Amino acid sequence: MVVLLSENRDDNLIIKCDNLVKIYKTKDSEVMALQGLDMNVENGELMAIVGKSGSGKSTFLNMVGGLDKPSAGRLFVDGKDLFKMSNQDLIEYKKKTVGFVWQNNARNLFPYLNAIQNIQVPMIFTSHRKRKEEAQKLLEMVGLAHRKHSRLGELSGGEQQRIAIAIALANNPKVLLADEPTGSVDVQTSNYILDVFRELNRNLKTTIVIVTHDMGLARKVNRVVSIQDGKISSEMHARISYQSDMENVTGFEEEHDEFAVLDRAGRLQLPSEMLEKMGVENNKVRLEYVNDTIVIKPVD
Repeated sequence: MVVLLSENRDDNLIIKCDNLVKIYKTKDSEVMALQGLDMNVENGELMAIVGKSGSGKSTFLNMVGGLDKPSAGRLFVDGKDLFKMSNQDLIEYKKKTVGFVWQNNARNLFPYLNAIQNIQVPMIFTSHRKRKEEAQKLLEMVGLAHRKHSRLGELSGGEQQRIAIAIALANNPKVLLADEPTGSVDVQTSNYILDVFRELNRNLKTTIVIVTHDMGLARKVNRVVSIQDGKISSEMHARISYQSDMENVTGFEEEHDEFAVLDRAGRLQLPSEMLEKMGVENNKVRLEYVNDTIVIKPVD
């Protein structure tokens, strides 16, 4: 049975994306990275976006982060219309509304500064008066208060990424964006970083959007959105909440319901692997409506 997910109420949405299009133009061709993407993110949500390379997931994150401008559609973050922002508006937006965690630590950290100095750098551009005290609190949140005087070369990859998370939170953003934040660390460190995200989401109520190819990581959040060819193809929603006890999350990743998602025109994307298993050729299928269920069959 195909399920159409109802839209969230606008008054609780921090990200509203409607028919979003992004086209990259080169001298000889055009590449459509987003093809009418519709997505809503609730305030305080912890979610992941997954998809193959080139599916459009990182493009979406860059749109929300104010790092790239959409070609068409509508995009609102915290009530701000990103289509109507001037360059100065975007600078203020990136200072105060969003924080970014990159996979490449070189984009997050200054190697000649120690941990606590790195965290204070974004605070220079705002009105933080007690920078050192605020930086110390963030170090404690990510479990690295004892490493505050360590420089980049003295920290492990996982420690560097936790410092990067603290830097992204330095100006108390409404939305924290993380692009493959565990892509360069081992499984144990990856799980620890996810625990940091969950505690920050629980304690600070910060909305966190993670782009990842790691389904093991993705299944441990509240919602997983799968993007295929620049559109949402499916979603998974948790049936239980991790926010009861951090010690009692064993097996959490098994507790998800998965849904197919129709776009506004009623179109449905099916994974290529599923089509191969069905024996579908030439992109043609038969549809039947049987007992309140839509049945999809290959053409004989």
